[in-house]
Amino acid sequence: MSQLQGFSDYKKEHYEFSCFNALETSGEPTRFLLHGGKSLTGSITRQTPYDIYVGGEEGETLVPKVEVKCHFPASSDEVLTKLIKMDKKVKTLALGPIHAPAHRYFIKNKTLYPLIKERQVMILTLLEGEVVKGLVENFSRYDIEMRMKGGVAITVLRHAVYDMRDKKGRCYLKSFQKQARDWQRSELFA
Repeated sequence: MSQLQGFSDYKKEHYEFSCFNALETSGEPTRFLLHGGKSLTGSITRQTPYDIYVGGEEGETLVPKVEVKCHFPASSDEVLTKLIKMDKKVKTLALGPIHAPAHRYFIKNKTLYPLIKERQVMILTLLEGEVVKGLVENFSRYDIEMRMKGGVAITVLRHAVYDMRDKKGRCYLKSFQKQARDWQRSELFA
């Protein structure tokens, strides 16, 4: 059986990382896109295993983590609002948060890791139709960090992903790959 070069070291270092922990520590003003077309800007003041508390102009707001689709620095709000497109077909599905992990749209870690090294432009579609296009920079058990056009950073929560494709339209979801078996072996496998 072949090994994916560097994957086990990457996983040890990054897999249990939580973007919410980093945001709480930094106190950085952040824009959170939430399910139901809502959004919130503020800093994480504290968190529990399933919730974050965001301090903003209206005081402190309790937000279940599963309600967060993605987040980015508040300073990037104007630029990112223009870069995030909408897939109208997915939007009409009226999907909300998927609470049961077994029912989520899953992307394998061994699929994401080569994308960091190969620097392919990927297109992520979220459950409510938002389309994020950029390079995968990092991932953990909970999120995928991407760099969009102009170097703008965005973090997508894995529980909010509906689809992931490359520029040619090839799907990277585990369920699709299991069925289509069109998986291409990365040169990182030794």
